[in-house]
Amino acid sequence: MRVLVTGHRGYIGSVLVDRLKAAGHEVVGVDTELYEDCTFGRNKDSGIATINRDIRELAPSDLQGIDAVAHLAGICNDPLGDLLPETTYDINHAATVRLAEIAKRSGVRRFIFSSSCSVYGAAGQDWIDEHSEPNPITPYGISKWKAEVDLRQLADARFSPVFLRSATAYGFSPRIRFDLVVNNLTAHAFTGGKVLLKSDGMSWRPVVHIEDIGRAFAAALEAPVETVHNEIFNVGITTENYRIREIAEIVEETVPGSHVEFAAGAGPDKRTYRVDCSKISRLLPKFRPQWTARRGARDLYNRYTEHGLLLEDFEGARYQRLAYLQSLMARGAIDVNLRWVVPIGRLGTSTAQSLKIV
Repeated sequence: MRVLVTGHRGYIGSVLVDRLKAAGHEVVGVDTELYEDCTFGRNKDSGIATINRDIRELAPSDLQGIDAVAHLAGICNDPLGDLLPETTYDINHAATVRLAEIAKRSGVRRFIFSSSCSVYGAAGQDWIDEHSEPNPITPYGISKWKAEVDLRQLADARFSPVFLRSATAYGFSPRIRFDLVVNNLTAHAFTGGKVLLKSDGMSWRPVVHIEDIGRAFAAALEAPVETVHNEIFNVGITTENYRIREIAEIVEETVPGSHVEFAAGAGPDKRTYRVDCSKISRLLPKFRPQWTARRGARDLYNRYTEHGLLLEDFEGARYQRLAYLQSLMARGAIDVNLRWVVPIGRLGTSTAQSLKIV
């Protein structure tokens, strides 16, 4: 297939591109390089044709000859969503639906939407699956759920939306996110010896490695259309549901000399959900996840050791998404709608160089 991957230089996209290429697909990327200066470890060239444009600005001509879209681009976490709720809805919901409508008119047959188990929100202690009622409680989760609802209305004999509700991601990437629980706890343990819990750790969370998310996208692309048409799949492994405290204990056992510690004011987290992921393994046999949280923590520890990591880097504007974007806004590089004011990252101008985070 000829596959358009939006956000192909992001956290998951940087890994997904290689998987799709290895499977024989031709990949075209879409990215504004908003996080170019957040590269950790290496700045790997994706080696594919790239459209350097905001998804809100894509035109039908950009989708000519495309067989499928893997839509990853969007505002990626709760802190950003809470800071910019209207922009979050504009990008994650409205722009997603607009892109799907353009794709449908352009003859794209399959549209794989990167949704999230965050749509389950405050689900409580009971097990939930794809038939459970969503209960999102943050702008990020709500925006993903609204996009799902509207995308489902576009499904017909010529256009097949597919919804991948990924568990909380973790794992190494050149555009790694340090706000995600396994990545974050391992980073704290590595840099300061404290597996720092910012909640009471009692909430449930399913976790999944980004390489396994890539496997899910590849499986959804290659499955018979009747298997995936307008279907929702929880992406993960059912046995990989943990209380946050349990993840902290895994990290403590992994990082030498570390110990679990609670941050001041750590209290309950309303976001709690235990997710059944049996449907994807049953209907998409090509999805064969390889990672566990314990293996992932070990790999992250090795990567942090290899590349070096400081507390002020992953908690500050060098790598932390929220702090980085606030820095760009303060410098006038982007506006509150997350649109470039100067062509930093995209054109390599002297202005861009002067705005680089160091």
